[in-house]
Amino acid sequence: MMERDELSAWLRLSTSEGVGRTTARRLLTAFGSPEAVFDQGPHSLAQHVTPAQARGLLAPSEKHAALLDATTHWLDQSGEAGLSRAVVPLGHAWYPPALLEIEDPPLMLYLLGAQRWLNSLNGFMHRERCLAIVGSRNPTPQGRETTLQFARALREAGLTIVSGLALGIDAAAHEGALAAAIDSDTPATVAVVGTGLDRVYPSRHLDLARRIAADGLILSEYPVGTPPIASNFPRRNRIISGLSHGVLVVEAAPASGSLITARMASEQGREVFAVPGSIHAVQSRGCHALIKQGAKLVESAAEVLEEFPSAVPTRPTQACEEPARRASALLDALGFDPLGLDALQARTGLDTASLQVLLLELELEGEVARLPGGLFQRLVRA
Repeated sequence: MMERDELSAWLRLSTSEGVGRTTARRLLTAFGSPEAVFDQGPHSLAQHVTPAQARGLLAPSEKHAALLDATTHWLDQSGEAGLSRAVVPLGHAWYPPALLEIEDPPLMLYLLGAQRWLNSLNGFMHRERCLAIVGSRNPTPQGRETTLQFARALREAGLTIVSGLALGIDAAAHEGALAAAIDSDTPATVAVVGTGLDRVYPSRHLDLARRIAADGLILSEYPVGTPPIASNFPRRNRIISGLSHGVLVVEAAPASGSLITARMASEQGREVFAVPGSIHAVQSRGCHALIKQGAKLVESAAEVLEEFPSAVPTRPTQACEEPARRASALLDALGFDPLGLDALQARTGLDTASLQVLLLELELEGEVARLPGGLFQRLVRA
């Protein structure tokens, strides 16, 4: 943990009036540390910033003392409910290396999660093991179900699922990752949020946020106390894409934050994947536009994994034994004739969501083939 004086200097640099991230990074390059920046006089600062910016640096904000106290208080709660808290500035050993590759890396990161993930942040957060999943805040039931299936299958292949804790597709991505029953050396999911970590937005995701923090991480570049300001959410999207090797878009309107994330991913040299949908659905038009622009059309998790050569299935825990038994029972119920979902539901008694997840897993394992007309057929191994 940073000493109070060092934390104070970082907070002051990040919140000085008129000084943005680009200017702050230029000052850090010139002087080495925030403390050194504030040791400079007007003449020295004037060689790197405008006179107005120099005045902002030399005169601490009236809100600075309150922000320092609030941040310290937030950090002092580290360890409560089994969760740790940390502030990680640019250049810190825990800073994710993937974010150093992007044009506009965050100056500071605020983290909430299990201590084991914070300790090894720069180890597991290599982007080759992370996939972002984003999409509409108002998805169709099919879009939500597709997201749950993809997120669970990709998590079980060893990927950390990154998203933004928003309504709709984001929430389904986190839920799907958390539903994967695996024993892994990486967190299930990372939520990159647009507020301070002392609050949850939207508030209805309070329970989801707690579950993410317990089995993953919640991350923000915004100071403690930052409310949900509309402009912060598209800005944080560069972090969602920056942490990831690729971005999967599941349902998106033509003008949406998801397309902003996809554009940022492309600019950052990341992969972009899109799930196609009905030509009559507004939520599909954004994905179709991405596909026209060169995004990879994907219909299964396996097609995403083709672009992740380092992804490896992780060792199942005992919790996987029950799904394995259910998968075996599903194969027995399927037999070797093509069957639709309704017939399989009647034979197995499984709900639609569970049945589709099991079918996707069996499809990835080469046990089942998806046929035209919504039919499935068991494959005979040679």
